[in-house]
Amino acid sequence: MFSKFKALERHLEFLDIQEGYIKDEMKNLKRELIRAKEEVKRIQSVPLVIGQFLEMVDANYGIVGSTAGSNYYVRILSTLDRERLKPNSSVALHRHSHAVVAILPPESDSSIQMMQMSERPDVSYSDIGGMDIQKQEVREAVELPLTHFDLYKQIGVDPPRGVLMYGPPGTGKTMLAKAVANATTAAFIRVVGSEFVQKYLGEGPRMVRDVFRLAKENSPAIVFIDEVDSIATKRFDAQTGADREVQRILLELLNQMDGFDQATNVKVIMATNRADTLDPALLRPGRLDRKIEFPLPDRRQKRLIYQACTANMNLGDEVDLEDYVNRPEKISSADIASICQEAGLQAVRKNRYVILPKDFDKGYKNAIKRADTSFEFYH
Repeated sequence: MFSKFKALERHLEFLDIQEGYIKDEMKNLKRELIRAKEEVKRIQSVPLVIGQFLEMVDANYGIVGSTAGSNYYVRILSTLDRERLKPNSSVALHRHSHAVVAILPPESDSSIQMMQMSERPDVSYSDIGGMDIQKQEVREAVELPLTHFDLYKQIGVDPPRGVLMYGPPGTGKTMLAKAVANATTAAFIRVVGSEFVQKYLGEGPRMVRDVFRLAKENSPAIVFIDEVDSIATKRFDAQTGADREVQRILLELLNQMDGFDQATNVKVIMATNRADTLDPALLRPGRLDRKIEFPLPDRRQKRLIYQACTANMNLGDEVDLEDYVNRPEKISSADIASICQEAGLQAVRKNRYVILPKDFDKGYKNAIKRADTSFEFYH
């Protein structure tokens, strides 16, 4: 019994020694952890370089691309979650060693987040005079698939995936796209084609991917690409790096339009003044299924546009809008809106509360001067 007691006593002393050793080891490890955190903080405190993660080589190394266009075989910080390192994700690189020290959130990839309008456009169909055919075609191609998709499913047809609006400047293409977004609960992402053309190689195609990623995350969504002819002209044997980059942007745009199905509730609207210059691959059915022409308004359309623009204006009794409707000059919807605005400004300048015919005459004369220059190409 005594010997057993002694054995237990010795074992207890051994455990005490082990406990002291473990406590000392824990103190050392805590000091090491503090030093490591300070080192990580020091590394991340210097100006970092934004890069793109391309490929994981092993648990500690990977291949990244910098904004300068070069690829590097670099070390990955041990504290980073490897599961979040996906191809084409944005990362922060150390200024000198180019080691991956942080993973950036998707919103930090580019300025695409700023392109999403936080509020729905305040333009409605009633604000747009005329264009009854264009309104009907856009509603069938964009609005109804977003609001009544089951109708197309029951009939057994797929709604149009994309819409192309083409016509002279100022004919209401952008305004009608905003009206469609207003009529639905869809997120509205507006991009100008030239915004995809960036300084560094590969930035443009990445921005195209970010636009469609943002649209999928916020579906239902409408992606409106204005002046698409700046990135989607017919391909040719490019001689310069800039031309090749624009063609890569077009290829990425084609790839993204093929990459989402009808269930994603993402609709694409493109607008251009020069439909004849667009690449045939973009115009084929399956990408831009519906092409809607926006011509200069005829007499009936002019009358409706004048009525819409002057609905809230204080016109004098002697103002006859038919006089301006029947004039033969070719003017756009934007010109008519400008005429009405200029007429109102003329009245303000004369300190009057009523708009007179001479105010409209002055505004019409100014608009015709601009229209003669603007539409000389279309004659």
